[in-house]
Amino acid sequence: MIGIVLAALSGLVWGVGDFAGGKASQRADALVVVVLSKAASLPLLLLYLLLMPASASLPVLAWGAAAGVFGVLGMFVFYRALAGGAMAVVAPVSAVTTALLPVVVGLVSGERPGAVALAGAGCAIVAIGLVSLTPSTGVRVTRGLIGLALVSGLAFGLFFTCLDRAGGTSGLWPIVGAQLAALAVGAYPLARRFAGVPRGVTLRWLVAAGALDMSANALYLLAVHRGDLSIIAPVASLYPVTTVLLAMAIDRERMRPVQLAGLGLAATALVLVAS
Repeated sequence: MIGIVLAALSGLVWGVGDFAGGKASQRADALVVVVLSKAASLPLLLLYLLLMPASASLPVLAWGAAAGVFGVLGMFVFYRALAGGAMAVVAPVSAVTTALLPVVVGLVSGERPGAVALAGAGCAIVAIGLVSLTPSTGVRVTRGLIGLALVSGLAFGLFFTCLDRAGGTSGLWPIVGAQLAALAVGAYPLARRFAGVPRGVTLRWLVAAGALDMSANALYLLAVHRGDLSIIAPVASLYPVTTVLLAMAIDRERMRPVQLAGLGLAATALVLVAS
């Protein structure tokens, strides 16, 4: 049960972090926000390592680094897909693929969760797709855009899977590998377009996004080592729910009926998984 609670908390924190990152990206280049937010989170990660000490090893850091590379790759590809304009298709395709891949990997690896819990995971995957739906802009959806959405979803799904493979006695060291690898991958493209560190409100949103994203990573890592990947990952992937609710409360955005249905299905998923 503790694994489910930690997974739900990671999704909650991820959703708030995504909202903060989105607010920062409205005022600064998205790549700058992604890379600098990860750099800003390193002092907090050091504090977490001191509070939860564990032994590091090369395989653990390698799995974490692989997760970091896949995570940054997923962000780059996802932003490129969104730039195509068909957000109503790109966002749910990417989100559902992200949640579905760890389920498949977990089941193939021999996990056998109960039928009710597995049904809850299925509800979570559908809910993620529904909540992620945005109003259509009338932009033509091409196979290229669908391909980019699938690639970003696969990359995010591999991020979840690699953190699971790091092992249950590794503490937060996989996050160290992930953060450093992400910074290394993003350094070159950042240098080409870097125009200075954002200031004021933008900087505060950026720092908050980094701290929340890294904290969510840590919560997910703790969760996946206390439960099945095929169940934990879909629950953690419900983070779009938090982002949408914050957009409603703070930005006064209106939800579509299909998104409301997704919220209800997300609640159903949590009840089924917890039972």
